[in-house]
Parts: sequence; structure tokens; C-alpha cells
Amino acid sequence: MNTPIVQCERLGKRYQIRHQEAQQYVALRDVIAAAVRTPLRWFGNNGQAPAGLREDFWALRDVSFDIAAGEVVGIIGRNGAGKSTLLKILSRITEPTEGRLTLHGRVASLLEVGTGFHPELTGRENIFLNGAILGMTRAEIIRKFDDIVSFAGVERFLDTPVKRYSSGMYVRLAFAVAAHLEPEILIVDEVLAVGDAEFQKKCLGKMHEVSRGGRTVLFVSHNMSAIQTLCDRAVWLDQGQIRADGDVNDCINAYLSQSASGSHVSDNHPVPLTPSLDLRSFEMTPATIESGARVRFKVTLAASASTLVRHVTLLIYSLQETRLAILDLRGAGFPRTLAAGETWSISGAVKSLPLVEGDYRIGIGFSADEHFEDKLGLLDVTISPRPDHSGLVPYAAPYRGIVELDFALDS
Repeated sequence: MNTPIVQCERLGKRYQIRHQEAQQYVALRDVIAAAVRTPLRWFGNNGQAPAGLREDFWALRDVSFDIAAGEVVGIIGRNGAGKSTLLKILSRITEPTEGRLTLHGRVASLLEVGTGFHPELTGRENIFLNGAILGMTRAEIIRKFDDIVSFAGVERFLDTPVKRYSSGMYVRLAFAVAAHLEPEILIVDEVLAVGDAEFQKKCLGKMHEVSRGGRTVLFVSHNMSAIQTLCDRAVWLDQGQIRADGDVNDCINAYLSQSASGSHVSDNHPVPLTPSLDLRSFEMTPATIESGARVRFKVTLAASASTLVRHVTLLIYSLQETRLAILDLRGAGFPRTLAAGETWSISGAVKSLPLVEGDYRIGIGFSADEHFEDKLGLLDVTISPRPDHSGLVPYAAPYRGIVELDFALDS
């Protein structure tokens, strides 16, 4: 059995948060007295900060996983979940408080824009400096120099100090150096968000190339589409611990479902649409819908002042917030002026909802007075598989796309 290229065993990282005692008024005598007392208080606590001023915070706790050579793994989770801390440990920037990390191979990491760059040096000089920091020999840098410059697209500014570069130019050059190092392990944080769409596409292509060469990629991003495009496996971190580790689609769906902003709109929890118009209630029934089945909907609007409602549209999104379908209700009595205090409901049925099984989010688009916008994630619905009476084993959902169409054969 091959040895994993990355082995994390019960990793933990603890930080100490220090709190200053609140004082309503500080006079000069208080400052002098505190300066005299502080060394005595530290001496009495064996060099530790007073207990009341210190709090332990575990950014990571009991994190264990192995990564095989050639795997492309996405690290997902909310801000503050411990993703960047984990990458800093994997990059050997910081030491874990507990646990053990074993790496087999050269690591290149891109954790922050321009890490390892000197602002006063030119782009050319920083390529050599950054390459040396990442472990490249001078001969290796010279051999790959033209490819690095071409990939970064900074030929015109190669002899300009990087302090005059935009953040996008910084990240292009930094990524180009790290990616051309040909490491066994490439670690990339969310910095790609700084680049434009074309450069992000180039970066994803380069990481695909790196992984096809048998090298390992760890990729952190809040862009779930990029994670799905690049990775076969994902690790979901939540509050410093692993919540899920496995198939990328399963992990992303679990993460996004847990992160749902809301799945119910009712009289007790109306959604403001404009200063004078509320979405009083919104429902689709049943909550679990069979693929291809009939689905009922009801939307109730309430006005606090006279409001011209031009139209309302129901919007269906994937959990990654990709718009999949609309239900255009412009012909259902719009435009309509609601008087102050008036409530109006629109109800009906979708004759057949052919989405393949999975979880989806329903929102609305609306135009009222001078306001026009979409409200996403108002309802969460689950589509269950349609019964199959043919005796055939259905294709797995990822191979069937988004919708499964009904058909009739000619007689």
C-alpha cells in the first residue's frame, strides 16, 4: 500500500486571546500603579497572564485525514472555520499545538497575495527572490522564467517595482511562480478571488495540469463551482473540526444545506421587498417533491402604502446558487396597484417539475415601484426520484444533468 503524501493525525492549534480589564476612567496614577503591579502579578502566576485576562481559542481541534499522491482536495467552510490555519500548518508556516503532520515531498503554497515579494524590487527580481524562497534553484528559475512571465501576463511591467502593481498583478505573478515550481504538493488559498475571470480559468487549468502530472493539490475557495470543477474530494471544516470528508458533491451539498439562510416565509417572519411592500408568505407544497410531479405554490404580498407591483417571478436555484429555471407570473394579474394595508395572494400549480433528485433553493424576482431585484434562498425544497416502472436501473443523478424530460414515442 502506498504511503499517503500528506498525513494529519489529530492536529490542533490553540491561540490565546487576551482581554484588557475595562476601566471607565484612567488617570496617570492608575497607569503608574498598573506598571508596578503587572510584573508582580506575572511573577505570582509563574510567568502566565492573569487568568481573568486570558482565553484559550482552538482554531483547529482533532483534525485527522490522509491525502494520496495525485489527489485534488478542496477545503471548504465558513470564514473562521479553521481553513487558513490548517493550510499554514500544512505549509509549515506555523506549528500545531498538538498532533502530528507528515509530508512526503516539496510543498509550494500560495496563501496570501504577494507572499514573499519585496515591494521595492521589480517583478523580475521578485521572481528570483520568490522562487528561491519556495525552494527553486537559480538554474530552475532561469529555465522556467519565460513561462512564468507569459503565464502571469506582466511582460510590460517586468522591470517595474511590484509596489506599483495592482492586487490582480500581484496574485498573477505569485501564482505563476508557485505553480511553475513543480512541487509534489501545491497549496492554494482563496487568493484566486483577486484575479479576473480569465485568469481564474487559467489558474484552474494549471492546477488541472499539475494534478494530471501526479502531483497533489489542496485548494481553499468559497467558490463552490470552482471546487466542483477542480476537485474529486472535499474536506468540510466547521469550528475547527472536520464535519465531512469524502465525495466533493456530497460534502458541498451538506455544507450548503447547513448554511441555508432560511427555508420558510410566513406571517410571523415576513420578508421586506421594498419600504412599502412585504412578502407576507411564500410556500410550495409538498415540501418533498417527486421528480416530475405537480407542485402547488402560493405567494402573498402586503403593502403598507400604495405600491405598484409590476411583476413577480419564481426562481429555482441549485445550492450553488446557479439559476436553473423560472416561473414567469407576469400574466397573473400584473401590473397591479396595492392600496395601503392591502394583502394580495397569487396561487397556482407547476404542472410538472422535472428536476432530478436533490436539494434546491427557491427565490423570487420582483419589480415594484422603482425597485427591481431577486430574493434568493427563501425556500429550500427536496426533489425525490421519480418511480421507475420499466425495470431499468436509472442513471446516477450527476450523469442526468438538471432535468429529466418526459417523452412519447411515435406509434
